Amino acid sequence: VRLVREARPAAAAIVGLSGGLAPGIRPGDVVVASEIRSADGTVVSRCASAPLLAGDLRRVGLTVHVGPIVTVPKLATGDERTRLAATGAVAVDMESAAVAAGVGDVPFAAVRVIVDTADEGIGHVGLVRRGILGLRTMCRLGPPIGAWAAAVGRRTVLLAEPRAFCAGVERAIEVVERALELHGAPVYVRKQIVHNSHVVAELAARGAVFVEELDEVPADATVVFSAHGVAPAVWDQAGDRGLSVIDATCPLVEKVHTEARRFTSRGDTVFLIGHAGHEEVDGTLGEAPGRIQLVQSPAEVAALDVPDPQRVTYLMQTTLAMDEADEVVEALTERFPTIVGPGSADICYATSNRQNAVRRVAQEAQLVLVVGSANSANSVRLVEVSRRDGVASHLVENVGDVRLSWLDGVGTVGISAGASAPPALVEELTAALSGLGPTEVAVRSVGRETVAFHLPKELRRAAAADAAAATEPGPGATASS
Repeated sequence: VRLVREARPAAAAIVGLSGGLAPGIRPGDVVVASEIRSADGTVVSRCASAPLLAGDLRRVGLTVHVGPIVTVPKLATGDERTRLAATGAVAVDMESAAVAAGVGDVPFAAVRVIVDTADEGIGHVGLVRRGILGLRTMCRLGPPIGAWAAAVGRRTVLLAEPRAFCAGVERAIEVVERALELHGAPVYVRKQIVHNSHVVAELAARGAVFVEELDEVPADATVVFSAHGVAPAVWDQAGDRGLSVIDATCPLVEKVHTEARRFTSRGDTVFLIGHAGHEEVDGTLGEAPGRIQLVQSPAEVAALDVPDPQRVTYLMQTTLAMDEADEVVEALTERFPTIVGPGSADICYATSNRQNAVRRVAQEAQLVLVVGSANSANSVRLVEVSRRDGVASHLVENVGDVRLSWLDGVGTVGISAGASAPPALVEELTAALSGLGPTEVAVRSVGRETVAFHLPKELRRAAAADAAAATEPGPGATASS
């Protein structure tokens, strides 16, 4: 430790063997410290970059846990191990706190391979075998720790604004939450309520049951239609099965459905610019099967077959990249000079705002990270927009998806998030990057959003009924003035 203090490195990491404390940790597993504690519980060092290092370690095939490591002066066994586990520490060692104190406030990482647990202690048969396994596992830690060291340095983080949840997503999530409050679990949801795995997992933990199709929903149950909208045939199926429907379709998606009905009812052929297989596209196509044709690229325009080229209109999926959609419109206009579009833009305000904001960030950043799920169209579009502007860009589900090699030599990182991504994920990513060295965080804004949508009428009625019931006099009560 004295030598470490004298050297004052730019960063420091300690690797070794240790004992596991938390349930579920097995010999051979790896623990990356989120913080280092002394035996009395004092936090000696916070290791903010732990989720980044853990992600790289998992990618080499290791089972990795992230949590506090506590350092004790002697081997912890029996009641002492139980006491330490009760504090929330996941592993115990005898060195990390001293080293962390010695290096000061530079980026610090502690990676320990578990060789003993409460069930398989130091005196347990097989310790030698577990020790050999631990040493072999340690030999695999070098490249990820090397990547962590290479990523250490001073950097600037630029946050795109707006980012993360939009009004339609907030509304859809609230719909499921209110439905659970009113009806109790389970409440069924057709498809993912929004395209984000974290949101879906959190709602599932509260009692929402996500299904692909309505035949998975028990008759007479309550079902929520997702923010992406559904075709009329799905409504018909729900009615046939006696389901109680709460419609969480985003009002801006419903606008496109209304336009599709209006244009096709007057005899037009409608071209829907969008991506095959997306739930929003499937729902819009279902408004008038055979009368609406999907167009995914300018190259497809030449092959379009229409009965009357003078009666054609176009609509758009709400989550397209603006420049991508403009290219298709240009091709359609060249072939069908009289074609008309919607009265107002179909690409939603949130999609447009996030694309403009990520472009603003990409002007300065060497790397852009977009937080969102792979099936989130608007999140994918943000990555594509950044790449078209010539900036390296990656879609990440969470901080653990960030590869440390992306950060090597990068002094400015831009961060955005798709409209269905929780804001907390951006906060976690920013915090982890700050653990790699001195970090300046700045916002690059193209404006703030103030849009809000009303809840569906089914929930408004229920809320009104509840409010009325709450004001009625109870049994034996008398009215007074």
